[in-house]
Amino acid sequence: MTTLASRLRRFGLATLLAVPVAVALAQTTPRSADFIVAVVNNELVTRNEVDQRIAELREQARRSNAKLPADAQLRKEVVEALINERVIITYARDSGMKVDEAELDRAVANVAAANKMSVDVLRERLKAEGLDMTRFRNNLRDQILAERTREREVQGRLRISDADVERFIEEQAAQRGRVATLNLAQILVTVPEGASREVENQRRARAEEVQRRLLAGEAFDKLARQYSEDGNRERGGEIGAKPQDKLPDLFVEAVQSVPVGGVTPKLIRSGAGFHLIKVLSRSDGSEVTVTQTRARHILLRPSVRLSPEAAKRRLAEFREAVVTGKASFEELARKNSEDGSATSGGDLGWANPGQFVPEFEEAMGRLQLGGISPPIESRFGFHLIQVTDRRDVPMDPKQVREQARNVLREQRYESTYTEWINELRSRAYVEMREAPQ
Repeated sequence: MTTLASRLRRFGLATLLAVPVAVALAQTTPRSADFIVAVVNNELVTRNEVDQRIAELREQARRSNAKLPADAQLRKEVVEALINERVIITYARDSGMKVDEAELDRAVANVAAANKMSVDVLRERLKAEGLDMTRFRNNLRDQILAERTREREVQGRLRISDADVERFIEEQAAQRGRVATLNLAQILVTVPEGASREVENQRRARAEEVQRRLLAGEAFDKLARQYSEDGNRERGGEIGAKPQDKLPDLFVEAVQSVPVGGVTPKLIRSGAGFHLIKVLSRSDGSEVTVTQTRARHILLRPSVRLSPEAAKRRLAEFREAVVTGKASFEELARKNSEDGSATSGGDLGWANPGQFVPEFEEAMGRLQLGGISPPIESRFGFHLIQVTDRRDVPMDPKQVREQARNVLREQRYESTYTEWINELRSRAYVEMREAPQ
């Protein structure tokens, strides 16, 4: 959960690049009847800046249904956050850290792009608000310096030992419980409910023919694609790695003595029909698995010729065409998607959790297999997403350790940051001109 303290701490360059330009202007533009709240080294914190930061936090809270402290406490915390920013900025300047002009150009371009305008239009907008580009760039330079310094100093203080990592992995394993995992594949020959003995015998004969071909050396996945009558046939019958308690008891009992790579020696009869089961892998529950998703998308980037509203309408039309069978998703992606996946019909390959931007990830996670999203907006443009497959795969031990190390870093970041900023504050000159209220 994001705390107010962390939200305030992270309200730096990333926020400035994402908020409407009016907010960015308000953070850098002096206003009439403004006055000084605090002096920090040779920097000022003004009342208007405090008010604007509070307004932005309230807007963020409204969008995310988050709860903020009472007004007096909120103002106090915002003033403290702004003082901390000034302390970091002056420390960064004194340490000799620089931001080159090319990087600053990219930051300005990002502000313009986030507000769907060109740099020239941004410059004119700044001018209309009484702020020149030089002052705006200086503000961006300070934000970049502050964030870069904060990350360098805090990350340098974070110490995660190998023993810490091992202890975390063991704790997580204990919480999960050691439930055995099986990755099975099946060939299913269905038997209709209420089938006559004659029909059942015909279906049994078909399953026995498949079994003979397996014993003769033919590949299980090939025969599954040819004969299996379930939804996994295109994957060679693979059901996917699942905890043992999530599989039918009939399957678990049937494969108890079957080695990895082996096939059940006898046909298994269930209410659905006749099954042949192959054991693809088996674990004792100590492995960590991750759910990978395979998806494809169509990306449209708004431009002078294509407004955001028009992009959303086109994608909605594409979705309707696919759902009604008038067009295939792959063909529409090849003809229309504005990224490198277009040549492969929009296919993005197998992806681990967190691989895509949050808006895309969230929409993709809500989809069932074969499902198609409504138009989704991200910083890249507007997407139409279809999930084509999912699978659970074991994580490499190296990946498990790296993930554990990253989680521990994140858990300890706030306390390490607080320790560092308190040290800087103790060496800084801070004069309060107005008590926060």
